[in-house]
Amino acid sequence: MLKNSSKFKAGLVAIAALVALALLPAGAGAACDGGGLTPAEVDMCTPTPKARLLPNGMLIPPKSAPGRVKRAIAFANRIRTKPYIWGGGHARWWDRGYDCSGSVSYALHGGNFISSPLPSGPMTRWAMSGEGRWITVYANGGHAYAVIAGYRWDTSGNGGGKTGPSWHEDLRSNAGFIARHPAGF
Repeated sequence: MLKNSSKFKAGLVAIAALVALALLPAGAGAACDGGGLTPAEVDMCTPTPKARLLPNGMLIPPKSAPGRVKRAIAFANRIRTKPYIWGGGHARWWDRGYDCSGSVSYALHGGNFISSPLPSGPMTRWAMSGEGRWITVYANGGHAYAVIAGYRWDTSGNGGGKTGPSWHEDLRSNAGFIARHPAGF
């Protein structure tokens, strides 16, 4: 009988909310501590699963990632071995090499988030302000990179003499960059 009482059910909801908050990264729970969350709010308060980086440099999206995020990762994987070429990826989608914003544009195009390439400056005004759950583009007038499913998609910091777009486990400082994200992602 106790299991059917409204007080018991309310207690379970409160415990579930506390467990969800405990699993969030530090500081992320501020918007999630109101209790009585809708399913969409619970989804936003649940940490985003991280992708998996293979030794060959290919990124495998989490199974729970939305289809558009999986397609963005698949498109980025297609060009991860291309060299860095300034202006590459701006005149056409398939190019012999890519610069920073060209490679970010190509990934976003794969997820159907943009219909034409964007230079880094205009990326500072693209889509929604702030960080997204699945995709965040960081841009300023001279550089752009993205974080998709927990990994950085960037043309800088490759090491070993490699140039061009590649996935990085390490997240760089976003000081001096404007964060943008596609609505709902």
